[in-house]
Amino acid sequence: MTPGATAPFQSFLSESGPQGRTELPGGAKLDFGAAPWAVPPLVMGIVNCNGDSFFPPSRARAKEAVEKALRQVEDGAAIIDFGGESTRPGAAYVSAGEELERLIPVIEAFRRRSPAAISVDTRKAAVARAGLEAGADIINDISALEDDPEMGPLCAEKKAAVVLMHKQGEPRNMQQNPHYTDAAAEVGAYLFEAARRAEQCGIAHDKIILDPGIGFGKALADNLSIMNRLAEICGSDYPVLVGLSRKTFVGELTGREAPDRLAGTLAANAFCLLKGARIVRVHDVRETADMIKVLFGIAQGRKG
Repeated sequence: MTPGATAPFQSFLSESGPQGRTELPGGAKLDFGAAPWAVPPLVMGIVNCNGDSFFPPSRARAKEAVEKALRQVEDGAAIIDFGGESTRPGAAYVSAGEELERLIPVIEAFRRRSPAAISVDTRKAAVARAGLEAGADIINDISALEDDPEMGPLCAEKKAAVVLMHKQGEPRNMQQNPHYTDAAAEVGAYLFEAARRAEQCGIAHDKIILDPGIGFGKALADNLSIMNRLAEICGSDYPVLVGLSRKTFVGELTGREAPDRLAGTLAANAFCLLKGARIVRVHDVRETADMIKVLFGIAQGRKG
């Protein structure tokens, strides 16, 4: 049991996983503590600089996107994840030129006003390079460096942190009959291999973050299996990020549409944090930050 944890958490709190800090190119640090639950988990806020992400309130362009990101930092986000291409099920491919036009002015403007960690949600090396040169720190690649062969060497060169995500198929077709024999085991094996490939590219071990890709080419039973066995991935010494915010599985469990899935999202994120996830990627930063404060306070018997 984690020292200081209270009885209801005795058999639930993750007792293994990454330790220490990840230093980012811009000087920010992601602190994972000297031991599990030594520090509160981190919140990554979502800012979609496009017009077709599945949750309309997450969309913002130009100055509005900058202001949205600044509010998320005030609300408790340690990382802002800017994206210029929707990767929702059925989404169409967006050119690098369009992504650059949507993202780079926003990243530059935000960086002038905030030292918070910046993540760029892209699978294109050209977009990643421009984003990093504009002030970003992290590349959040849903293809785990597979779509663009230049992505891994670029992230190594720039000393960027990377989020490596599992998906089955492409956004346009990934929810058409996904199939696994053992989803949790297969996703874990893929992520550990992706981390090995990243290190072979020269990316430092402590700059790698794993994401099981809930909802990316997975049916409800697959998502639930992965979350129930998330400790198998979190037990490695790579931090794990989960992106569950208002997703379809929450609707399948509650019968609610995306605008009414906040409570379900908070429950799912709390479950995954107790299983060992260290970062949650969310639309609702303030509510998530409050959930973490309470969860951490109960688990450790003290204020974070």
